[in-house]
Amino acid sequence: MDLQHWLREAARSHQEWAAGYGPYEPHPSLAVDDGRFAEAFGEFTERLKDNYPFFHPRYAGQMLKPPHPAAVVGYTAAMLINPNNHALDGGPATAAMEREVVAQLAAMFGFATHLGHLTTSGTIANLEALFVARELHPDLGVAYSEEAHYTHGRMCRVLGIEGHTVPVDDRGRMDVDALEELLRTGRIGTVVLTAGTTGLGAIDPVDRVLPLRERYGVRVHVDAAYGGFFTLLAGAEGEAGLPAGPWWAVAGCDSVVIDPHKHGLQPYGCGAVLFADPEVGRFYLHDSPYTYFTSAELHLGEISLECSRAGAAAAALWLTFRLLPPTPDGLGRVLGAGRRAALRWSALLEASEVLEVYQPPELDIVSYFPRTDPLAFSAVDAAAERMLHRGMTEDDPVFISTLRASADAFSARHPGVAADKDGARVLRSVLMKPESEHRVDELHDRLERLATAG
Repeated sequence: MDLQHWLREAARSHQEWAAGYGPYEPHPSLAVDDGRFAEAFGEFTERLKDNYPFFHPRYAGQMLKPPHPAAVVGYTAAMLINPNNHALDGGPATAAMEREVVAQLAAMFGFATHLGHLTTSGTIANLEALFVARELHPDLGVAYSEEAHYTHGRMCRVLGIEGHTVPVDDRGRMDVDALEELLRTGRIGTVVLTAGTTGLGAIDPVDRVLPLRERYGVRVHVDAAYGGFFTLLAGAEGEAGLPAGPWWAVAGCDSVVIDPHKHGLQPYGCGAVLFADPEVGRFYLHDSPYTYFTSAELHLGEISLECSRAGAAAAALWLTFRLLPPTPDGLGRVLGAGRRAALRWSALLEASEVLEVYQPPELDIVSYFPRTDPLAFSAVDAAAERMLHRGMTEDDPVFISTLRASADAFSARHPGVAADKDGARVLRSVLMKPESEHRVDELHDRLERLATAG
């Protein structure tokens, strides 16, 4: 699609809509002449060049990529109005869009009923899920794996509840036996499972943990902020398909979080929280003397902890879902490309004489390290750091990231590497852009050259 054309159409549509309310004179305090703006804009665009090329396949570092053009146009068109989805009178059109996209997300996870809304991030979405968990189990703690996102420990402290870490297996997934041992103490009210850890993309065994819910009377919350859209590949045939068990079990959990600003092709500022039981809305109830007056219908601000939220985020997601819905044949094709890219690179690494897979990819995150001489933590760590910085600064740049692996985690996966220090950094590449599928061989060759450079 022609982004410049549709951005012009967004501006034209806004002007046409605004003209229906009659002319008015802008206040002189807001006036800025084109000359002054050109100078400021020139400085602004120059400063924006101090960024890595997140859009390009040669960027295979962190979880960053540009939004889809449809999201850019949808966000821009709505932002010109600047609706606030806190109350229906702040954004009636975008509030309706938010309900529709949240229903699509709930259907994607298989929720029969739901209550949910968009948030500004997965962090806030997880805070809301843990807030509800605390209200339901006020004197009990929360369990999450050692590889879970740090937000869970932080939010437990914010909420004044006790957080408990659970050991993981040699693939970074929650150890179910260790979890059950913790549950037997009676100190846990909520278990957080991660569907796509941000380090390695590991999937906790949701299907194996779910039966423990009834046995021990706990809630099960799934943090699928990163990996949630991969449920579209669950049970699919072909190379990109994923085991269905953990993903289909999410439908039986109490809550789930997902970030459309990761694999949903959205700009940052778009997370979501979904609850299976709409009755948890009672924990949000409050009154406001100056909002919620245009409709007896439930306002989104009445079921969220956040107040002001950009209606433009809902608009962008709604327009994107109209074109690329959260279905196997829609966004699933985008996710499949990244998954195939990761599997292809993993195969190349397995055959390499200078690089080695750290852990086989479950989603679209590839982890690897250089085969150093001597093959020891200290040498691997130094080589990984050298490759990272040299890759970014040479004439033919490539952008990757590192992951700090503890001595125990590294040795569990590669006992042949000498543990001469307390861990080492390995290399990590996130292939979340579908274009990466066509550049994997090039990326691999470039990393092999970096590994052998003196």
